[in-house]
Amino acid sequence: MSGGAPKLELRGLSKRFGDLEVLRDLSLEVRAGEFVAILGPSGCGKSTAFSILTGGTLASAGEVLVDGAAESGTAGRFAYMPQADALLPWRRVLDNATLGLEVRGMPRSEARERVRPLLPTFGLDGFERAYPFQLSGGMRQRAALLRTVVQECDVLLLDEPFGALDALTRAEMQRWLESVWARFRSTVLLVTHDVREAAFLADRIYVLSPRPGTVVAEVAVPLPRPRNLTDPLIAQLETELLARLLTAAPPA
Repeated sequence: MSGGAPKLELRGLSKRFGDLEVLRDLSLEVRAGEFVAILGPSGCGKSTAFSILTGGTLASAGEVLVDGAAESGTAGRFAYMPQADALLPWRRVLDNATLGLEVRGMPRSEARERVRPLLPTFGLDGFERAYPFQLSGGMRQRAALLRTVVQECDVLLLDEPFGALDALTRAEMQRWLESVWARFRSTVLLVTHDVREAAFLADRIYVLSPRPGTVVAEVAVPLPRPRNLTDPLIAQLETELLARLLTAAPPA
């Protein structure tokens, strides 16, 4: 984990949809090369925060800074992986993985050359000509993450990427993601309501209250890497985080 100034900083983000207050004074930071998780109950505004970061919606108040400068969310500084893999069914794995690069203006041939060396790392070697319907759920998620990572943006935004997988596949994907992150050392912000996922993957965890979401705790994860999902210290941290979630209250 790197020290110094934050790579990404959210300052006092608030969001209302009419009379519904979703976020209130949400503040957090992520340093370069750090893996940070936002942990909170369903409906607390986690995904709304991502929508603000990617320019899908405007904050009612507050600001986003990247490298200390105000960021509108429209300059391509963030690579976003949504909950669903969003693979295009008519494109093969290779061309699904190049899609983000192509959208940013890179010729398909050049994008393919950037993607090909990464296929083995993402467990997709030999499947580059397969269509999404021919892949398992875990392989689809690996293809979606490859599409995200290869864009080489400043920050990766992962929105509950394994939430739709069964428990065993989810655990396998979490172990795999930790190994890939250790190789690339990307700056990652993950939103999740899976307590164990946050404890296993993150360097630091921000715990959010129920809606309107605001930070009620910041928890450092002191465990060395690589980690083991069966480590008793993971279970201990999971218990602590669950207690914080159960006692968290929305702001008055």
